[in-house]
Amino acid sequence: MTLTYIVLATLAGGLLSVLIAASLTVGVLSRLVHNLVSLSAGVLLGTALLHVLPEAFESHVGAHELFLTLLGGLLFFFLLEKAELYRHTHHHEGDGHHHHHQFDADQAGRGGWSVLVGDSIHNFCDGIIIAAAFLTDPNLGLVTALAIVAHEIPQEVGDYIVLINAGFSRRKALLFNALSGLAAVVGGVIGYFVVGPWEDLFPYLLVAASSSFIYVAVADLLPQLQRRLPWRETASQLAWLAGGLSVVMVAMRLLHAH
Repeated sequence: MTLTYIVLATLAGGLLSVLIAASLTVGVLSRLVHNLVSLSAGVLLGTALLHVLPEAFESHVGAHELFLTLLGGLLFFFLLEKAELYRHTHHHEGDGHHHHHQFDADQAGRGGWSVLVGDSIHNFCDGIIIAAAFLTDPNLGLVTALAIVAHEIPQEVGDYIVLINAGFSRRKALLFNALSGLAAVVGGVIGYFVVGPWEDLFPYLLVAASSSFIYVAVADLLPQLQRRLPWRETASQLAWLAGGLSVVMVAMRLLHAH
């Protein structure tokens, strides 16, 4: 059953993002992404700091080793993004980020394949993280999968917008997103069989998962929310951010009640 849960959890983010992208217009998606980014940041930070890290630090492993793992994880994801293999696409032309004209065409044209490869590697890592969390504790797996799905949706929708703005057909853009999402399933299955026998590694993998969540939230999502905005939009950002944190806290309380 654990393997079934892992496969379903890793499929969820990709399937939901493709369904959302297929059912809405680019204009609606463009407006939706901003709110989803705020929600995603709250979910990722809440999951990492309130659930996954405390679970890891309650293990037999010393705090010094786990903090070293956290530091190494943050530096690893920084270097991976520098190599353009851990991309987070939440932008589109007209989003207020002041990219040059046809920025998205450049991204999805000449650099489009690196975006797709980077997203596939990102999704593969997410799959391994979900597998490790489920193998540690099913409840932890559910909360971790929730955090990854919450981030996966705006990421994949952002990729879809980039590809559409670059001239890709809706069908082709959806197909690429779906194929990229399947890398998470591959990572989850491999993680189940490879990581499963090494139970002593679980605390380190949980900390590595937290470093991924914290890095994405602090280095990618929160900076997008730092632009000067009217007070109504700022209040909306804070509300969606608080909503993400609330989702994690409610999920933790419900899961621990069972």
